[in-house]
Amino acid sequence: MHPLRHPRNVLIIGAAFVSLAALFALGAVPLGYKIEWAGVTMLAALGIAMALMAYVLIAGSSRD
Repeated sequence: MHPLRHPRNVLIIGAAFVSLAALFALGAVPLGYKIEWAGVTMLAALGIAMALMAYVLIAGSSRD
């Protein structure tokens, strides 16, 4: 059995930041801004890190 009852919740947390990075990258040019690739990269990395940390915290917590 999987350690999480609903592993999709962890994916939602990570996908929120990754989609924000994509929105930031795709929306910059039409709005007249220069794409800051460092910001896009950091938001995507933050999404991966948040999903991984949420998984670790939930999987390691007690089942109370």
